Amino acid sequence: MKALALLALAGMSAFALAEEPAETAIAGEVAIEQYRYGMELDIARVISKSEIPDVCGVVPAYMTYEDHQGKVHRLEYVVFGQGCSSG
Repeated sequence: MKALALLALAGMSAFALAEEPAETAIAGEVAIEQYRYGMELDIARVISKSEIPDVCGVVPAYMTYEDHQGKVHRLEYVVFGQGCSSG
């Protein structure tokens, strides 16, 4: 269990180092922002969230949301998959 927690922290630290500025892409698409621990989010409305796969391990997930100024953001973060139950 401790090994999984350490793996998750190590994976999240790699995302923190790979920070990119959030800019809107051409053709109306929204650039993906990498979540960093402690990042302040201005979420007025969640538009969509990705499905969490049935795997045991850390996987990327995505959330598209609108801030209080009406700007749309797409956020990538990591979660544990739903296939880790021992039941």
